[in-house]
Amino acid sequence: MPDGLATVIGPKGVRLSGGQAQRTAAARMFVRQPALIVVDDLSSALDVNTEQALWDRLFTLTAQGQRQRPTCLVVSHRRPALRRADQIILLKAGRVEDVGTLDELLARSEEMRRLWEGSLSADSESELNG
Repeated sequence: MPDGLATVIGPKGVRLSGGQAQRTAAARMFVRQPALIVVDDLSSALDVNTEQALWDRLFTLTAQGQRQRPTCLVVSHRRPALRRADQIILLKAGRVEDVGTLDELLARSEEMRRLWEGSLSADSESELNG
């Protein structure tokens, strides 16, 4: 960045790519160490390695208990996020379709299996995400 940490970003400053904006949001989250983390598709614009590093970092920090482990509410259909979830709420057409762990939902929900296998159409994914 031209002025280091003093660089203005956003509409009146330097424009960030989608991935840069997501990494910036994640950095803010790590620095503040909140009790509740709410993210919506935080890793969608990241490459596979950076996405894995993000989820590893989030769960490593919280497991180490630098502070009290935060509660994470994550809206995502991305495999790395689903694999890490203690509880998944599967939405369809804005309604709760099912609740459970990844293994439970994969065992009993055709919708979850299709989502996991990546065979849902873009329209169906929009419905699932509410």
